[in-house]
Amino acid sequence: MIDRWLCALAAVGAAAALSAAALAQQPSPLIRVAQIKQPQLRDDEQILPSQIVQPPAAKRPPATRPAAVTPSVPEDDAPPKAGKPPEPARAVACSGNFAKDSGHLKLAQAYGSQNITFADVDGDDGSTLKASVLFPKDPKHRLEVLWDDDVTRAGTRIIAITGQSTWTAPKGLHLGLPLAALEKLNGKPFKLQGFGKDGMAPISDWNGGSFNTWPGDCKLGLRLKADPKASADARAAVAADKEFLSSDAAVRALKPVVGEILLAYQE
Repeated sequence: MIDRWLCALAAVGAAAALSAAALAQQPSPLIRVAQIKQPQLRDDEQILPSQIVQPPAAKRPPATRPAAVTPSVPEDDAPPKAGKPPEPARAVACSGNFAKDSGHLKLAQAYGSQNITFADVDGDDGSTLKASVLFPKDPKHRLEVLWDDDVTRAGTRIIAITGQSTWTAPKGLHLGLPLAALEKLNGKPFKLQGFGKDGMAPISDWNGGSFNTWPGDCKLGLRLKADPKASADARAAVAADKEFLSSDAAVRALKPVVGEILLAYQE
């Protein structure tokens, strides 16, 4: 996976150089993990003696021994029901939990240690790579983060939104975004390489559009995914060894959508 990630990012980097926005490669920051204050939970079952309401003496039924009294709390004075603390928004940015100096521990503190694992992820040609994976058993919430240092698991290198993930990136980017909507966000058509055997095509040049600049000190790599129902002839018309404008009729015929979003930090 990293090979194709880096290939896509290299294509974007080369295009940025043509537009005078050259970007460097591969950071090596040290981790500075901030302690996160955990929320305090209320104990809703604890009731003060003063809050117990006794039935009026005149209405108590006769009994040979004291009747059991069920504690109650006036509705207006009842504390709100305790609930789970709100989950962090599933959005990626070049800051906060995904800043350059982040690490596995910081993600575990933010999203829960039970929701993250350090495991092998698929690379190209059958290779595997180590990455921190958020929500590894939930395809819609899965997010992969590669580090500069696999031993300390620190120094954010690449953040990958792939597969069925519903994570979002800045500027309204998300998987499944249609070509026309992506052009609208960019403000104009852009350039892309042709589609490979995997049906994916990397963006090579934003052509001076809004995606030419990116918030924070990371850079964007993005690949389009062709409609799997597109014919072989339609795919052949947009060969991987050529560059096309997104407005090209042959590109539009494939009805591509955003198929992969990568954020990578530069030096």
